[in-house]
Amino acid sequence: MRFRSFLIVLALVSLYPLGVFAAGVAGVTDTEVVVGVTTPLSGPAALWGVTGQGMKAWADYVNDQGGVNGRKIKVVLKDDAYNPTRALANLQEMKGEAFAVCGLLGTAILNASKDFFQENKIPLITAYGDVRIWAALPREKLEYVFIAYPDYEDEAEYLTTYGMKKLDSKKLALFYQNDDYGKMALSGIKKALEAMPGKAELVSAVPYEVTERALGTHALKLKESGADTLLVYTTPTHGALILKEIAKLAYKPKVLTTFTLGDPIMYKVAGEVWEGTYIALPGNSGVPGSEANSDRVADILKKYDPKIAGKEYLALFGAVSMMHFVEGLKHAGKELTPASLIKGMEKIKDWKPEGIGAPVTYAPDRRHGVNASRMSRATDGKHVPLEEFTIFKPRF
Repeated sequence: MRFRSFLIVLALVSLYPLGVFAAGVAGVTDTEVVVGVTTPLSGPAALWGVTGQGMKAWADYVNDQGGVNGRKIKVVLKDDAYNPTRALANLQEMKGEAFAVCGLLGTAILNASKDFFQENKIPLITAYGDVRIWAALPREKLEYVFIAYPDYEDEAEYLTTYGMKKLDSKKLALFYQNDDYGKMALSGIKKALEAMPGKAELVSAVPYEVTERALGTHALKLKESGADTLLVYTTPTHGALILKEIAKLAYKPKVLTTFTLGDPIMYKVAGEVWEGTYIALPGNSGVPGSEANSDRVADILKKYDPKIAGKEYLALFGAVSMMHFVEGLKHAGKELTPASLIKGMEKIKDWKPEGIGAPVTYAPDRRHGVNASRMSRATDGKHVPLEEFTIFKPRF
């Protein structure tokens, strides 16, 4: 009987890779850790999917340096086309395969998957979307979540205040995506106006649907509002389209945009109408072409993935997310489990990944690692920072 039991155990061992069986943790062996990435590699927000390429390239670089605590990082990259249903399906497929998920992208996708990580005990290391989704969750549901991303409302308040104080904006208009992403901008604008009564007014707020491409009517509404300043909260595609449409109407307001249009590739997407645009850059990343540390990392990324050339900004954005994961792994130690990674992430304090961005801090009672913005301007093919970071309080 004992001999038969021994044979059964022996057979079970042969069915599993030795490292997985020994560790007892999905996505972890003695030599490898798997991180899942679902992102829009196609569809209306495909440009943002470059963040996934940046994550993969930085992981490859780290692997060539020996990995982390003896383990190489394997990135499983899946396309969700900016579609919540597809993203959820990708996440379900990753269960049992990925140890953690990195760089989840899209407010609608975050909202659809917000309970997934706690329920499945899978750490989420950075996500790109409305941070109020996480702020609204009870503390116990944030155990596995670590976010480094500006709050859209704080950013829109910052943009509006900058317009009023530095650009003498009097009449504001907002062109925004008709979801929580865009609506948080509307809230931020109103807060800024309330804080400086009589300084300016919001004369128009024009929404669009992500599936729309014909924006001529939207542009006409914006022109007819008489706004001297236009705030833009869109995908890169829609941002370029609306600026081209208002240019056709000879409408030339001052334009201020969210950081999601912070990639200088907007010059290629929008053309000459992009020159002079003001962009609120995020505290969780940097600006290739304007900063030495960002340029150094961008050069590394292009070495490992030449297709990143010309898309350095968003690739760096993704690479920094992978840096957060790597830093957490370093602090977690050799015995890697979700619990040890969580403790490792909580040890990160006043840290600037590769010297990039504003300082990051996580803690047992803090999951919003950095919330900061700084103004830049599109100038001669680059996005040039105009001031230091403004640091906002963490939201959760």
